[in-house]
Amino acid sequence: MLRKITTVGMYGLAVLWLFPLLWAVWTSFRPRELATSWSFSADFTLDNFAKVWDAAPFDQYYINTFLIVTGILVAQMITATLAAYAFAKLQFWGKDVLFVLFLVQLMVPADILIFPNYNVLRDLSLLDTKIGIMLPYFASAFGVFLLRQTFKTIPNELEEAARMEGCSWFQILWRVYVPLAKPTYIAFGLVSVSYHWNNFMWPLIITNSVENRPLTVGLAIFAQSFETGAQWAEVSAATVMVIFPLLLAFLLFQRQFINSFIHSGVK
Repeated sequence: MLRKITTVGMYGLAVLWLFPLLWAVWTSFRPRELATSWSFSADFTLDNFAKVWDAAPFDQYYINTFLIVTGILVAQMITATLAAYAFAKLQFWGKDVLFVLFLVQLMVPADILIFPNYNVLRDLSLLDTKIGIMLPYFASAFGVFLLRQTFKTIPNELEEAARMEGCSWFQILWRVYVPLAKPTYIAFGLVSVSYHWNNFMWPLIITNSVENRPLTVGLAIFAQSFETGAQWAEVSAATVMVIFPLLLAFLLFQRQFINSFIHSGVK
């Protein structure tokens, strides 16, 4: 009985989560005059997407978002890998205390750091730049924690065997630890891409030009503009355009997404 109640509750929560998405997709394909109507008819159109694409530079927003997300992910993979290896396998004074202090970042809300980060970027003349958006996220305590826990489960005998073969520490890291931690890398990569694709507050504060705005900021400006503020069809079409890449990636790699978290959790 309890299992049935749990199953029904899970499906109920899934429907609640899915309803806004379905409503946005439905509205985006409806003619403007029928956007807020609940009548079921065969009137569908792609004009909303064409109007949105012509009304705002979404092509530039896509390029900006792709560059920002990719740059952050690459930097996080490098810094998290090196830090995780040091915390997991190297011995140095104060390692455990330093690791605890490093994890304090997980308990600090990102919004608290907006003001000091803004001042630093202003002093560095990096406001309204892509590198300015990316710089505060080049290190990830969450990524370091995941990889550190995975690296600690890898037997030291593998590293010793690699050293006997003449491998340097970098070769050991690249050929032993990184391949064995692939599920964790996938899990963290998916989380990082999803978070920074949807990041809004920080890019909104430091960007002023089309050349550096990501999709989330561009969507907010488009939705609040005088011409489209009350046009639900166009706003829904723009929303679908923004979330479509993430939604498509999840549908295509759903199995890998779930398996990566299962494997990283088991390790």
